[in-house]
Amino acid sequence: MSEEKTQRGHRKLRIGEVISDKMDKTIVVRVRRRIQHPRFKKIITAFSKCYAHDEKGQAKIGDQVRIQETRPLSKHKCWRLVEVTQSAEA
Repeated sequence: MSEEKTQRGHRKLRIGEVISDKMDKTIVVRVRRRIQHPRFKKIITAFSKCYAHDEKGQAKIGDQVRIQETRPLSKHKCWRLVEVTQSAEA
């Protein structure tokens, strides 16, 4: 029973590229998704920007990161950094 209480509900996970780290404890992540156009049936790439909380400031521009949905932390920020999966080449 204690496992059920400590386990969080289903939270969305996204993988994307850091495009900005200029803010304090916040990164902007560009998430890519491929969708089919409803009329023309062509596969297109859509991008969305997600603001994520980076407590330790470990993510840099160009890094591949995994982010997870969380409670709203500010007006735009409702994601948090889980891990840096691939570091950008220096």
